[in-house]
Amino acid sequence: MAAYLLRRMINYLFLVIIAASVTYLLAAFIFHPENNWLARHPQPSAATIRSELLARNEWRGTSIWTRYANWVNGLLHGNLGTEIGGNSVASDMARRIGVSARLLLLSTIIGSVGGVVVGVWGAVRQYKAFDRVTTGASLLVYAMPVFTLAILLQMFAVWFNNATNTHFLYYVNEVSDPNAPFWNFSNLVDRFEHLILPTLSVSLGSIAFFSRYQRATMLDVMGSDFLRTARAKGLTKNQAIFRHGARTAIIPVATLLSYNAVLLFTGAVFTEIIFTWHGMGEWFITSIGQNDVNSVAAVGIFTSILVLVAGLISEILTVALDPRVRV
Repeated sequence: MAAYLLRRMINYLFLVIIAASVTYLLAAFIFHPENNWLARHPQPSAATIRSELLARNEWRGTSIWTRYANWVNGLLHGNLGTEIGGNSVASDMARRIGVSARLLLLSTIIGSVGGVVVGVWGAVRQYKAFDRVTTGASLLVYAMPVFTLAILLQMFAVWFNNATNTHFLYYVNEVSDPNAPFWNFSNLVDRFEHLILPTLSVSLGSIAFFSRYQRATMLDVMGSDFLRTARAKGLTKNQAIFRHGARTAIIPVATLLSYNAVLLFTGAVFTEIIFTWHGMGEWFITSIGQNDVNSVAAVGIFTSILVLVAGLISEILTVALDPRVRV
């Protein structure tokens, strides 16, 4: 198993290098960072603009391959470059990874576990009331754009707060007082209250998505021979389903679960923007709008590493759930 995973990791590592390089080269070729200075009033001199762009390795007068070589050299020394605003890309990315992690950790757990449970139980209760209600609700949420669901949750928060004369549901920002000590109890409670609606926005979509796949795979498994054999050996229907059937049915969904869990770091764009969470998704969109080559390249590196992590998690889950892969 260890040799198998090592081979897979080496393959993924080459893919990370290729994906990161392609992202940088495309950004360096397409973006025009000088527009950020040309749009200012008063407009800086050409010499000032050139000096600023050279300092960021973004001067288009320099060969793209020279800029790429400088960028790779910086990476080897732990330097991701400088943003358009002058801040360090590495420090800003570290801060935004923390923001996205706080937003997505709970929602990923709820979405993954909830989707599997709803899908399995819906298959067990096929065409019963639970199955029909969850199927209709899942299709409704899945068909609804993410930003629509987020805005509806914000509208509900406004109504709820007005109806109860409270401020329990917050619909903007990560915390009321950013300067408050992080581990202060009242500050942690405040952060949790700010987390409720964004978590619902992400987790409801995940539950709707995964429950459909899980229900379909569970229905395929329930008619299989090995479940009938388990019943013939004396197991009850529920014991056979949940000891053997559910484990087998989760295997095809495990890959989706692992990739979804890590790629949400850069995929929850609408949720972060609507609820004003300054995470990786928002940073990616902002960087594209500002023609920020170094920041977009950093997001590309981070996303490719996430794909590597997701692939490894998927392989480990598959090996753990399916003994045949070990052979």
